[in-house]
Amino acid sequence: MSRANFRQPDLEQRRDTAMPTAEQLYDEAVALRDAGDKPGAIAKLQEAIALEPGHAISHGMLAKLHVDLGQFDEAIAHALKVVELEPDDFFSHTALSVIYQRCGKIREAEEAKAKAQRLQYGIKD
Repeated sequence: MSRANFRQPDLEQRRDTAMPTAEQLYDEAVALRDAGDKPGAIAKLQEAIALEPGHAISHGMLAKLHVDLGQFDEAIAHALKVVELEPDDFFSHTALSVIYQRCGKIREAEEAKAKAQRLQYGIKD
């Protein structure tokens, strides 16, 4: 094929075939969750963290969705990952406390809550 006959795809076509970002996959997961498809949302979020393992917001939503589906070990694992990724964020520790509580792990929930409160007031361990 000669160069004269070769046509570059326009920018819009290239954008459609590009790999989605973790943020785009997260947005798709939100839409699936909002439509009531929690397993579909989980699948999208798993794609997001496969692409970007440190995508904390995806881990956070995975924790919540797994709790909703009664998958407590998975929920806790993702909530712990958020805390690992954002160790100084009091909200991450608060979310971990809530996940623990919903999973019936009250002692762990209280410890995470106490850690969140210390962080909120600038107290380092």
